[in-house]
Amino acid sequence: MSVLKRFLKDTIIYGLAAVLPKLMNFLLVRLHTETLPTADYSDNTTFYVYAAFLAVLLTYGMETAFFRYFSTEKEKGKVFSTTTTILTITTFVFFGLAWASRAYLAALVELDVFYFECLIVVMALDTLVVAPFAYLRANNQAVRFASLKMANITIYVLLNVFFLWAIPHFGWRFSFYEPEDLVQYIFIANIAGSGLTFLLLIPYFFKAKFRLDIPTLRQLWAYGWPIMVAGLAFVINEMLDKLFLKYMLDKDIMGAYAGCYKLAVFMTLFIQAFRLGAEPFFFNHAKEKNAKQTYAIILKYFVLVGTSGLLLIVLYIDFFKELLIGDPSYWRTLEIVPVILLANLCLGIYHNLAVWYKLTDKTRFGMYISLLGAVITIAFNWIFIPIIGFMASAWATLAAYGSMMVVSYLLGRSHYAVPYQTKRILEYLFLAVVLSAVSFYVIRDNFSEEKTSRYLINSALLFVFLAIAWFREKKELKRLLFKV
Repeated sequence: MSVLKRFLKDTIIYGLAAVLPKLMNFLLVRLHTETLPTADYSDNTTFYVYAAFLAVLLTYGMETAFFRYFSTEKEKGKVFSTTTTILTITTFVFFGLAWASRAYLAALVELDVFYFECLIVVMALDTLVVAPFAYLRANNQAVRFASLKMANITIYVLLNVFFLWAIPHFGWRFSFYEPEDLVQYIFIANIAGSGLTFLLLIPYFFKAKFRLDIPTLRQLWAYGWPIMVAGLAFVINEMLDKLFLKYMLDKDIMGAYAGCYKLAVFMTLFIQAFRLGAEPFFFNHAKEKNAKQTYAIILKYFVLVGTSGLLLIVLYIDFFKELLIGDPSYWRTLEIVPVILLANLCLGIYHNLAVWYKLTDKTRFGMYISLLGAVITIAFNWIFIPIIGFMASAWATLAAYGSMMVVSYLLGRSHYAVPYQTKRILEYLFLAVVLSAVSFYVIRDNFSEEKTSRYLINSALLFVFLAIAWFREKKELKRLLFKV
């Protein structure tokens, strides 16, 4: 149980590192949706869609490969130095080529040239700090990791507030300020945050010897390139729906969809926090005698927390929409939220199940599974957007992540069997989905004008779910929480 306690502690710290910055960023959604029309919000979304693709391409699986070999390689410095050196070289090559051809590339992706310049600067800075951040995680320096992440997002948020709210609100006059092009200041704020992080992590570059150990590089590449392909497929699953909506419908729909998509960010935050703590944990404790039983317990409680979060957001969705999305023109796509929440929960379960191919060095299966999800995403969007509109993108996300979850579970049973409590997990999923559907499609319609009654009924539904979960898990929970 001490192993679980360590995992819980690391996950909480890494969770803060992931959740607090993302939460601060999430709180900007209201500022962005109030100051940017849906078409401009579409430009903001397009910027970060391509940033997601570039993040995968520029790191090409090196971060996960680093954890794989840093935890087993006797000469850990060799792994860190090789990872740092190769990422630095390829980042500078990317920056030079992209900057030289920025006008052509900006036109290709339909971004303003200045926006594209901001994009390549941000991506270069963020890629250079991948190895130092991985080094902090691998050496259990969770507090410093979290502090640096917080410094980044603090600068980003403060500059967003300054440019998008303070200057217009107080009527300040600056010669450089362009009130007709506010979206550019979101990207400028990102550069400032990433630049500060890079400066603070410079000392870690001196810990690395800038040299390439070719055998180590071959190991890292062999392990990492399937992770890269899987990462690209993941970005397709996560991001490509926005581009489909932009080109098959229009920028306004894309902007509204992207705005409401943010309401599902709580599930994304939970999954990201879990992954930051879980990835090093799974590798470091793979040889423990009861490792598989530990993984099974982790998945069950991951699902329990995830389904509780899904219910909380769906049951109080009208509160969240009014709190976080100030412009009602974005609300037309609100019905995507329950579907996207469930899809992201399936994705989180998939990340748990992925332990089997990561620990057995069969990362190509992760690539195959992610490619399956990408094919489903592309086909579903292409076929059904003309038929059912923007909801096709939400259902495509659920179909992709749900399929990936099921396939990974089935393959894992034969390659690295973990005694998951499948029946119990499915029961929690089924109950959460039923209660969410009742709330969203029945209670919201029948009590649309009676907000107090609606919230009372929804609170009762949440209490029922939590009471059932507590009754069924209380013995084990008491043992985990108080006897660890």
